[in-house]
Amino acid sequence: MNSTQLSHIVKEKAHDLGFLACGITTASHLPHDEARLQTWLKAQMHGSMAYMANNFDKRVNPSLLVNGAKSVVVVLLNYFPEREQAAGSPILAKFAYGKDYHFLMKAKLNALLEHIQAFAPEVTGRAFTDSAPVLERALAVNAGLGWIGKNGNLINKQHGSFFFIGELMLDVELEYDKPMQTEHCGKCTRCLDSCPTKAIERPRIVNGSKCISYLTIENKGSIPENYKDKLQNRVFGCDICQDVCPWNRKSKPHREPFLMPHADLLGLSSAQWHGMSEDAFREYFRKSAVKRAKYAGLMRNLKFLK
Repeated sequence: MNSTQLSHIVKEKAHDLGFLACGITTASHLPHDEARLQTWLKAQMHGSMAYMANNFDKRVNPSLLVNGAKSVVVVLLNYFPEREQAAGSPILAKFAYGKDYHFLMKAKLNALLEHIQAFAPEVTGRAFTDSAPVLERALAVNAGLGWIGKNGNLINKQHGSFFFIGELMLDVELEYDKPMQTEHCGKCTRCLDSCPTKAIERPRIVNGSKCISYLTIENKGSIPENYKDKLQNRVFGCDICQDVCPWNRKSKPHREPFLMPHADLLGLSSAQWHGMSEDAFREYFRKSAVKRAKYAGLMRNLKFLK
């Protein structure tokens, strides 16, 4: 089977598995992104996320992360919800409405690998999604799936940006898609203008240590008092820079059962959030990404919002 045939099989199966889009790029050094990452780290924009500086060589060269890797299959998985939370309640980032996406993405990517091996048994590979030193947005751009917007997110012309990115690194050469050469944000600055903590310091330069997502999730200490009244009722993560993006007018609700919220979650009032017991936390967020913050972390965030 030649590379063109196998690439067609990969993309066809990715569609069948429910991915929004699939592109393929080479597993090779990313010199432009290496320079950008070095500058970002030197400016301490990663805050306390020390892991961002770990395995630097592997992060900027996928072929070092997986021995023998030649190709990277990049997929997008929609998480845009059909309904949002009750007005006035503390706001969850949309990606956290359902169960933890890492489980779903890994399962789908492993199913894709098994399908590939049914046609090419000699092929080996490894699945990734936001849990290893991978520059997934750079790989997605190289796979032709979009451009990096001024808010630092990958934006796709057909689907906006409310999606997860996953990768399947394979030890076989495939037919590669053309990298995205242009960006389509134009003169729009809605994301920069709307960020309440001014984390987007310049187009495509996001100071992670100022980001509401960092402050409410990755940050394990207390939230600095200078951010009081700037979180805009965000209790876990933030979608502001995506909500205002004109490209997200193209977002359509997903139909993935795994990502559907607990039946009562979206209707919780502000009083129910602030009075949430640890047992209720376990019930609402069983297998959810919100468990990363733990009950104590969620209560810290809720207290800061008062």
